[in-house]
Amino acid sequence: MGDSSFPSGGFAFSWGLETLKTDGLVSDRSGVESFARSQLRWRWATADRLFLRRAADARDVVELAELDREVEVMTLARELRDGSRRAGRSLLRAHESMETPGVSAYRAAIADGSALGHLPVAQGLVWHGMGMTIDEIEAVSAYAMAAGIAQAAVRLALLGPLEAQSMLSILRKDMTEVLGQKPPVRPYAFTPAAEIAVMRHERGDARLFAN
Repeated sequence: MGDSSFPSGGFAFSWGLETLKTDGLVSDRSGVESFARSQLRWRWATADRLFLRRAADARDVVELAELDREVEVMTLARELRDGSRRAGRSLLRAHESMETPGVSAYRAAIADGSALGHLPVAQGLVWHGMGMTIDEIEAVSAYAMAAGIAQAAVRLALLGPLEAQSMLSILRKDMTEVLGQKPPVRPYAFTPAAEIAVMRHERGDARLFAN
């Protein structure tokens, strides 16, 4: 489920890394590692983690739609909102073809406009439907986020493939530490440099990624 080649839609997104490279703010492995660590600790662990946990426990599509709306209103950058919805819907499309429980009803709600399909909500739903425990769901989600950043960094020529794998090995320690902590009661996120980069991305002259 966490394999980067799984058709989950994340291949098109850099989550602001492309603009940070263009601006010269991230230019090497150290910069990419810091970027990934900040996304893990100050967005995934404090926001996405809570939403996917709640989605895994959701009783029906109504609760999933409420979570979607909460993700929507707390995500300031439009490109981050769009990216989360696109990635979530891609994941759902793949799982509907796999007949994962609950996915068809959720996709129907998205089609009629009553739900949005944000990525952490989709992750909680589909991985719970695959029979994964909450610990497994959290671990796969954290790893998928870090792997997506590593993959984007390779495509941006910030890292070589072996450097990317080495970085992921180091980030496993951060993931273990974060997963060993209790999530906050309420979701929040604070990654201003990445969010500003995402907002500026649409005005870039040449763009490899959607955000």
